[in-house]
Amino acid sequence: MKFILNFTPTSKEVLRELKRDSGLKKRYKAVIKILRLLSENPKHPSLQTHPYYSIVGPNGEKVFEAYAEQRTPAAYRVFFYYGPHKGEITIFAITPHP
Repeated sequence: MKFILNFTPTSKEVLRELKRDSGLKKRYKAVIKILRLLSENPKHPSLQTHPYYSIVGPNGEKVFEAYAEQRTPAAYRVFFYYGPHKGEITIFAITPHP
């Protein structure tokens, strides 16, 4: 099943910033690849998708974390939840790992 990706205003802005900054081109490509995989199969092994228990969605949705990068300082992560409708995923944060 292919999922439709929805983006919060914050996640859209981060994506725009990554695209604009030529020094972050590699990270932008990694995030785009992960978003493509996420829309095709949120359980794809390379995403290393797992629940993220510290945060819940706006309506109490279970939040998941997917890895855009690994073994990289401040590696980027994508946080998402399923919904608001069947067949949709909401990307609410794209951020470097602390």
